[in-house]
Amino acid sequence: MTGQALARDVEARLRRFEDLAEIGRLVTAYCTLLDRGELAAFAGLFADDGELDLGPAGRAAGRAGIEDLMRRTLPPVGGVAHVPAAPSVEIDGDTARGEVMWTVVTAAREGRAPAIAVGLHRDRYVRSEGRWRFRSRVASRIVAAPLGG
Repeated sequence: MTGQALARDVEARLRRFEDLAEIGRLVTAYCTLLDRGELAAFAGLFADDGELDLGPAGRAAGRAGIEDLMRRTLPPVGGVAHVPAAPSVEIDGDTARGEVMWTVVTAAREGRAPAIAVGLHRDRYVRSEGRWRFRSRVASRIVAAPLGG
């Protein structure tokens, strides 16, 4: 491998690692901003025409629609904790696809017991406005159950 080819290879590999790290921060910010109730910033994690599909909880398109959906469906701040795990991401230029396992723990409220749910997000990402954002995020629940006995 020539010096120039090696430099291009190293540059491409470094770019991939930087992209993966940024997408990882995006996934973490999704959970953190939701749990803090910072819904305008949360909606900003999506591309202008981004889509969020939470199954039975609702579906929204565009940042304003996504923010509105979360205002209507999210428990009060402090009443829920989101935990991402086991992300897998495939990058193709300025787009990417991935899956992220999630766990949500909901505090007891309004006569309901605390609960836990585990599921999977199927994501499409796009580099938009110079950074990675969600193009679409589709959630599916694998298991949900009340905590305790």
